[in-house]
Amino acid sequence: MDPQQVFTIGQQGLYLLLLISAPMLITVLVVGLVISVFQAATQINEQTLSFVPKLIAAVAVLSIAGPWMLTTIVDYLQRTLQSIPTVIG
Repeated sequence: MDPQQVFTIGQQGLYLLLLISAPMLITVLVVGLVISVFQAATQINEQTLSFVPKLIAAVAVLSIAGPWMLTTIVDYLQRTLQSIPTVIG
């Protein structure tokens, strides 16, 4: 196993991590931005007002995109484990 193969496997893993986490991160970011604008406009500084909608949005995204996320991770793991004999041998 040469260093190029290690870097390729690591790069694929990081790309998959970014791809899987993007929907939830973007959704929570947008919800947080909307709540922050609302709080700035109304001068309401309640901490739970920003936390609860983010939590609800994260659960909603996880329930919608969860099966896709799990399938993508399982496929990557299967490909990685099945390529072990060819990489070593």
